[in-house]
Amino acid sequence: MTQPHRSERDFTLEDSIPEAAAPLESILCTEELQRRPSRPPDHEKENRALVALVSALADSPSTIFQALAETIQDITECDSAGLSLLTRDGKRPDTCGERFYWPAISGMWNPHVGGGTPRNFGPCGDVLDQNCTLLFKHFERRYPYLLPVFPAAEECLLVPFYVDGKAVGTIWAIMHTDRRRFDGEDNRIMASLGKFASSAYQAHVHIEDLKIQVTEREKAEAEVRELASGLEAKIRRLVEANVVGIVIWTLEGAVTEANDAFLEMVQYGREDLILGRVRWTDLTPPEWRGRDTQALSDLRANGTFQPFEKEYLRKDGSRVPVLLGGALLEEGGSQGIAFVLDLSEQKRAEEALRRSEAYLAEAQKLSRTGSWHWNIGTGEVTWSQEFFTIFGFDSERDKASYKLYTERIHPEDRSKVEEARATAIRQRQHFEAEYRLLLPGGLIRYLHGIGQCVVSQSGDVQYIGAVMDITERKLAEEERERLRQAQRVIAETANDAVVAADECGIIQYANPATRKIFGYEPEELIAKPLTILMPEYLRKLHEDGFRRYLSTGQRHMNWQGAELTGMRKSGQKFPVEVSFGELSTNGHRLFTGFIRDISERKRADEERERLRQLQADLAHVTRVSTMGELTASLAHEIKQPIGAAVTNAQACLRLIDRPEPDLLEAREAAVEMIKDARRAADIIEHVRSLFRKDSSPREIVDVNEIVRGMLAMLQKEANRHSVRMSPDLTSGLTEVMADRVQLQQVLMNLMLNGIEAMRDTTGELSIKSQLSEDGQVLISVSDTGVGLPAENADQIFNAFFTTKSQGTGLGLAITRSIIESHGGRVWAVSNPGPGATFQFTLPIRETARE
Repeated sequence: MTQPHRSERDFTLEDSIPEAAAPLESILCTEELQRRPSRPPDHEKENRALVALVSALADSPSTIFQALAETIQDITECDSAGLSLLTRDGKRPDTCGERFYWPAISGMWNPHVGGGTPRNFGPCGDVLDQNCTLLFKHFERRYPYLLPVFPAAEECLLVPFYVDGKAVGTIWAIMHTDRRRFDGEDNRIMASLGKFASSAYQAHVHIEDLKIQVTEREKAEAEVRELASGLEAKIRRLVEANVVGIVIWTLEGAVTEANDAFLEMVQYGREDLILGRVRWTDLTPPEWRGRDTQALSDLRANGTFQPFEKEYLRKDGSRVPVLLGGALLEEGGSQGIAFVLDLSEQKRAEEALRRSEAYLAEAQKLSRTGSWHWNIGTGEVTWSQEFFTIFGFDSERDKASYKLYTERIHPEDRSKVEEARATAIRQRQHFEAEYRLLLPGGLIRYLHGIGQCVVSQSGDVQYIGAVMDITERKLAEEERERLRQAQRVIAETANDAVVAADECGIIQYANPATRKIFGYEPEELIAKPLTILMPEYLRKLHEDGFRRYLSTGQRHMNWQGAELTGMRKSGQKFPVEVSFGELSTNGHRLFTGFIRDISERKRADEERERLRQLQADLAHVTRVSTMGELTASLAHEIKQPIGAAVTNAQACLRLIDRPEPDLLEAREAAVEMIKDARRAADIIEHVRSLFRKDSSPREIVDVNEIVRGMLAMLQKEANRHSVRMSPDLTSGLTEVMADRVQLQQVLMNLMLNGIEAMRDTTGELSIKSQLSEDGQVLISVSDTGVGLPAENADQIFNAFFTTKSQGTGLGLAITRSIIESHGGRVWAVSNPGPGATFQFTLPIRETARE
């Protein structure tokens, strides 16, 4: 980007490229752009700017580039702004150009309009090569030819823009000092304006091309009029000039003479003309012959025919659009002369203009912006297609009018809008307003309208303007406000204390619950440090951790559900549960904490632990009591292996005392004695485990193995009451995670209850293991005894409920507690015949509670 004026120090840009310039990465800070604090968007200012640009494009397209540069400077608040376009000649845009030129600059660099940079070594070229927005800092370090440009650029934000996928230029904004730095909002705005730059570029190029075509056509038409003057010399000069096609023809269809312009137009040569191969009847496509017939009719009647558009067939079969006019050389004769103007370029220009209008219409559709024009004097109103759409009108059926427009404005807003417009018209000023539309069916839309007054030299007052559909934005704002109000209500009514502090740790908000929890009125806490709610020993830890988080992002504690110690206004310390969240708005960070007094919960936890220990003590007492009842059976169970051991020991002695000791038989007796001793030891250890007070750790256990152990242990008790025990254990049963001793107690309780129920009659105790329908281990203990109590069957698992004269009422209650603590459930049902069945489930090892 160099000064356009030559001086003693002037130089050729291409010759100034250094061999070892600073690398591109050293002057880029694009990644930093998104990390910088960003200012909030000003949508109203942005909308007004876009509307003004659309109006400028429609009203004065030749100045659209300068208007765009001024808009960039205004919205980004930069020092200089402008456009760089690829060019070949330094004056007109050309996508194949090797240089950039600056057609428009706003701000401090305005004197440099018309300057430029090389395509192969410059910031604009780097932006197109990278195909993305770039933020440069002191780019003269890489591009030394920018050193003479004054003032120097501190930062430059460049955005590429394209037409039909081809890069055509960039828009840019420059800060010459460090009074402010570009941020993410500037990046978003520049990206949006880059899209508009593409549309403006196309419109500018198409309009310039159209001007050239119109000029050429006007020139050709003037020459045709000169041809019609009847002056033979002028006609000859015009024919030879080949500005337009000139044809001498006959009514029968022959072309007897034509200039080179016509022959080139239809791609025939002079030899074709001489040999009679060029006939105007053959040049005319079938669909245009009816129009030729009308022209012949006019010739015979008037000697001339009015110019009209048609197409000719070229020699290669392609078509060329033309404007054709002519007359008979002599009244009543059969020869005539005609001028033929090639309309190819004009048609292309018209198509380009239609595309430009389509781009503008698409831009309005995408931005939901409709444009309008209103002549105050004549009352004439014009609306764009998007205006019709926004207001719910049909452009084919409805006629634009101010009355039709006002009918759609919401009745509550109509007078406000009309008064604003009337005041603006009276004072010949622009107006701006937000209002609602009430569409058929009750649909409501929110609009932002703006109008600009234009007074002609004759004094006519006209307005051009635009309306933007801001319904989505308004609904989003209302939703945000609703959420803010809902959050405020939640915070105001919450039982937990809600406290918000800034990044300095100073409290900015406190809800009413802080009064109940901390003893402070909310107003007392505002502007106080957050550490006022902490004991002295926690304050330094919090300050150091918070400072580290702000600088590194590393948290010194869990922000969700952390248990800490709080301090009330009275100085009392108490346990709290704290959850914190962070919110960034307008470049500032706010930390909100939810603080819950968990004193009651802590006391409840302690009480639950006390009750759990009490329950464990009761379970132990029950086991000891039960084992006392089984003393006789256990004594017999232990006496049997001990007696067998004594017998084997005596036999061993006899075999050794023989004159010839039988050592082999003595050894077998000793082995049997060892087995008997181990059996007695196993029985004693099994009993000792049931006498232990503390529960054993949970482990993976085989339920069938535990059932078999209890069957062996209670066999003598069953025999004493003439009860037969029948196991039905499913092999390969899934293992469970459980406390082995507690499961032994459950089975012992249920099996002893069954034996007790059949003590006066012989009976059968069935123990069955299987998988339930939901995939859990299911154990059933069935007896053929007296059955469940008819009137109190639903109370048998309640503590201290018993039907036994000597019972404590704790066995089944403890059984239920143990099973539920393992994640299972226990229940009882009456059998179809005599007796009852007790059943319990246990989750398989994958889902059992640890």
